[in-house]
Amino acid sequence: MALQSHTTSTPTVVSESTEISGVYVQGVVAGLIGATTIAVWFFILDLYNGRPFYTPNVLGAALSLSGAVRESATVPISMEFVIFYSWIHGLVFCVIGGLAAKLLSLAERDLNYGFGILLLFIIFAFGFVAAAMVFAEPILRALTWPAVLLGNLLAAGAMAVYFWRHHPKLRISP
Repeated sequence: MALQSHTTSTPTVVSESTEISGVYVQGVVAGLIGATTIAVWFFILDLYNGRPFYTPNVLGAALSLSGAVRESATVPISMEFVIFYSWIHGLVFCVIGGLAAKLLSLAERDLNYGFGILLLFIIFAFGFVAAAMVFAEPILRALTWPAVLLGNLLAAGAMAVYFWRHHPKLRISP
């Protein structure tokens, strides 16, 4: 007695727009993972220091250009600043995640892109901290720069784990 299967062996056709949208969905998810990692990191630090939501309050005040950064140590926490900053922070990380996902999809097609992309993200991470030291000195007085650097490294690590799980065949070649 022969066993027959009713499956066909026709190849699955994936359109280019479906592939691109999948890449950007991956980027948005990775960005949300990174933003959440930093938010949790600073929430833990703020709780340890006895000032919950202090960090997003200070950064929200700085983004709003209200001049409240200098007096943020004495001003009560404004949930408007916290929500405003959290929203902007999430959007920025979604854009960064989308860019990272697109670059990783390029690196999967050509191994020579991988090392350049890795170098770009290392320069970006440390460049962000350096730019913050130069242009946002009052904020870094309110928040310590090692905490900012460690938060960015934690977020980059969390995003890298996510991307690594979705791109297991990716190899970097100099």
